[in-house]
Amino acid sequence: MTQLGSAAVGIRTLAELPFRVAERFDRPAMIRRCVGDQYTDVSARDYLERTRAFSLGLQALGLSPGDRAGIVCESRPEWTITDQAFLTARAVTVPVYPTLSASQTQFILHDAEATVVVVSDDTQASKVREFLGSLPSVKALVVIEPGTGVTLDAAGTVPVLSMADVEASGRRRLELDSRLADRYRAGVAAIQPTDVATIIYTSGTTGNPKGVVLTHRNVVANLQATNEVLHVTPADMALSFLPLSHTFERLAIYLFLHFGATVVFAESLQTVARDLERVGPTIMTGVPRVYEKYHAAVLEKISGAPPIRQKLFGWALGVGHRVAQARLNGEAAPLAARLQAPVAEALVWKKIRVRTGGRMRLMISGSAPLARSTADFFFAIQMPIFEGYGLTETSPVLTVNPPDAPRLGRVGRAIPGVELKIAEDGEILARGPNVMQGYYKRPEETAAVLKDGWFHTGDVGFLDDDGYLAITDRKKDLIVTSGGKNIAPQPIEQRIKRSPLVTEVVLVGDRRNFPAALIIPNFVELRARLGAAAQAADHDALVRLPETQVVYQAIIDEINVELAQFERIKRFAVLPTEVSIEGGELTPTMKLRRRVMEERWAAVIEQLYVRDVAASV
Repeated sequence: MTQLGSAAVGIRTLAELPFRVAERFDRPAMIRRCVGDQYTDVSARDYLERTRAFSLGLQALGLSPGDRAGIVCESRPEWTITDQAFLTARAVTVPVYPTLSASQTQFILHDAEATVVVVSDDTQASKVREFLGSLPSVKALVVIEPGTGVTLDAAGTVPVLSMADVEASGRRRLELDSRLADRYRAGVAAIQPTDVATIIYTSGTTGNPKGVVLTHRNVVANLQATNEVLHVTPADMALSFLPLSHTFERLAIYLFLHFGATVVFAESLQTVARDLERVGPTIMTGVPRVYEKYHAAVLEKISGAPPIRQKLFGWALGVGHRVAQARLNGEAAPLAARLQAPVAEALVWKKIRVRTGGRMRLMISGSAPLARSTADFFFAIQMPIFEGYGLTETSPVLTVNPPDAPRLGRVGRAIPGVELKIAEDGEILARGPNVMQGYYKRPEETAAVLKDGWFHTGDVGFLDDDGYLAITDRKKDLIVTSGGKNIAPQPIEQRIKRSPLVTEVVLVGDRRNFPAALIIPNFVELRARLGAAAQAADHDALVRLPETQVVYQAIIDEINVELAQFERIKRFAVLPTEVSIEGGELTPTMKLRRRVMEERWAAVIEQLYVRDVAASV
């Protein structure tokens, strides 16, 4: 065996991954996708062969070493095959969220000067074709799953081809040239760890996104160090449903495949609940919103159950909390909890866990803070969530909670090779082999965050005595009142979101006399709380009900007791809306766009600060 894919040393570059998988894991279903009640399978050998054929076909279209290549596609096996095809061609992968608008997609592909663009289907192809004429660098557009909506045209000014045709072209090249496979592998072996592997554009809560430049070494170091904490093995099965355009899930896929776990892609975000139960994964990565929705769904179901079942649920959850707290403290659970636990397991915990397939051993949460109430719930049903922390600029993982010693309210300890320190103003600084090279074509913005060898994260937090990191806020999100008081909004928002009646909340008040809150209700829970009088009301009418104002005033009053005088929320507005990626309120990684919310509800915010105006929409 050559150095490529060596079992002893793993991989040097991401381009070597298909060879490692094929050489080490001879599995007929290495990568799967749920499609209806069936699976589509890609074997370990197919993974390598399809990657090679597609890469050689793309090179015949003009993809050259160093070129940037865009992919606009939902998460599916072809996404990672395309990524590896780019990388083994010594090109640079530029992922684009398929949920972005045409103008946002155009900005990224133009800024990156993409040479080839691969899209998932006719919808994405039509979107890219709207502005293809403004991208002089593009030599070909490839459609993974073409339907009848876009005409394939191999002879056009910019050829439009199917993935199947490009793969077939690559296979013909291999048949006609007996030494091409060897040259292809030699080309992969020649790639250096310091070569650029990908440019990932940040989702951007404000302004245009910036391209984060990561080398092969950045990402490979991160996946290997992360697994020193998580210990993924070939016995694992992972369910993937987050967008691969985001570095968190993409790193997870690299990690799973490198260490031999089977990867199963959910059919879509809408089928995750079905696919979870069917696949029975042992590992899952998610963002807080996913776990919080699951938690809310369980609570909603229980709220409609007979009183005896509600009492049983409350009792079992209480037992679970006592067992979990003892574990977190490194202690034995109280005798009563130990005796009650088997009953709680049989009657409640197990029945909730079965909805995830019943085999889950590791659930990872990243990208945003996880609500403490949700973390408590999952620990109580003996299916703990382990929080981690990182940024696109750090490939992405900086910290993760070790499964054998997790701490709630912390995002874990630094993974091997990563150093953390806290600046005088509380900002978290990091350095290590996973830190980016800089922002693409933006030297001034690069210099603003990379100083003296340390990456300035823009997050505020602290390290406890045992090296566990706590995130308290985003530095740029700090609210400075007109009285000069600094308020960190996220901790207050998290406290408010503990209520099942609240889906999202945005604290406002920068350069104002006092903080106020925009509250997005959980409409299902709110209707249940208000009873028959609220059932016929639409969202607009519902939030205007005096009873609604009373409900949320009580929540705010309870929170205000815990806050300093200058932090207390004086007024609030309950908004008649829900938030979504499509609506623009959430980033593709499901983070709330604070500036979008403030701009969209500017008139409501102004009313909150008009003297003697009641806190209502």
